[in-house]
Amino acid sequence: MSNPSSFQTFRTSASMQHRLSVGLRLFIAIFLIIFSIFPILWVISASFNPTGSLATQTLIPKNPGLDNYRTLLTSGEFPFWTWFGNSLKIALITDVLSLSITTIAAYAFSRFRFRGRQTMLKAILLIQVFPALLALVATFLMISQIGDVFPFLGLNTHASLILVYLGGAMGINIWLMKGFLDTIPRDIDESAMVEGATDWQIFTQLILPLLRPILVVIAILNYIGIYSEFILARVLLKGSEQYTLMVGLQVFAGAQFNQRWGVFAAGVLIGALPIMIIYLILQDKIVGGLTQGAVKG
Repeated sequence: MSNPSSFQTFRTSASMQHRLSVGLRLFIAIFLIIFSIFPILWVISASFNPTGSLATQTLIPKNPGLDNYRTLLTSGEFPFWTWFGNSLKIALITDVLSLSITTIAAYAFSRFRFRGRQTMLKAILLIQVFPALLALVATFLMISQIGDVFPFLGLNTHASLILVYLGGAMGINIWLMKGFLDTIPRDIDESAMVEGATDWQIFTQLILPLLRPILVVIAILNYIGIYSEFILARVLLKGSEQYTLMVGLQVFAGAQFNQRWGVFAAGVLIGALPIMIIYLILQDKIVGGLTQGAVKG
């Protein structure tokens, strides 16, 4: 017969361990939340700080106001709305072209069998292994030389930046799209061919509607990545009117970053609005597309 006191001691010890475990996890969760939210709160505070200086920045600014936003949106010192429009335009055009080319290429790799197919797929995967920064100098020189022959594709043009973005985005997206296509049964294609449908009709009328979840995921993630890209845009764009929002704000702050911190923070917050809206509206589609793609078949 067991000793009641020993059993009670065991229950007390187990309860204390459970409380300690819960308390530790709660502490870690709170720490991570504060760690991730604090920079955002700091930027929001800076945007309402009337002094606009990094040296006088506090988490709760004294006499908060909208002076930094007025300077940002109404001052003729820099074309904020032009930069903002450039970012939206470049990201949208690149996203549409990349998604179109990626979908067709992935369909060909998934459904057709042709010489060099495996070699091309391996080459695409191998290219993605190397960091894009390794090709930065080569990309600059290549665009510079192309511009000597075709000026509309040279340096300081949006077309050249879109062309570079297309090359960098399609590789991994082709593999993602192909993996999703491989889970769609080939019986659909064969049944349609028996009825006399062409490959293009099968792709546009049967396969493409089934790709909607992964299309939404790739489109959203691709758009966000291009919209927030800085390094390539900073290297290839030289004129103020051609800058994207990220490049324009960085150049605007420049050496006077300490004095222009408030205006810079206001610009960052306004620039983040499209990304926030996309995530808030389409977050269910992002999660649903990834999940559906993982279990489809």
